[in-house]
Amino acid sequence: MGAADAASILLANWVDSAQSFVQVFTLVYFLLIFGYILMSWVRMPYSIWMNRIQRFLYDVVEPYLRIFRRFIPQLGPLDISPIVAIFVLWILSGLVIRVLGEFG
Repeated sequence: MGAADAASILLANWVDSAQSFVQVFTLVYFLLIFGYILMSWVRMPYSIWMNRIQRFLYDVVEPYLRIFRRFIPQLGPLDISPIVAIFVLWILSGLVIRVLGEFG
């Protein structure tokens, strides 16, 4: 086994790790957006823990959604920016995974 073989194995391992990271990050962020949407629909009685969870979701998800809310108008009471945001996140993660696959 030469140095080139060892380098290609390390590169392939790095690419697999990066692809796995992108997949997990996308899934977790998708779940955070979904949780944010559900908590905005359901009014819960006040609890310090629920308030902290809602604040965390707001701080994590709202900056990303705000990008789409600038360009997508609300349709009455319906806000479709989370749907577009999830779709764009899914497309971008697929592109990143495909580009990383080209290195491996």
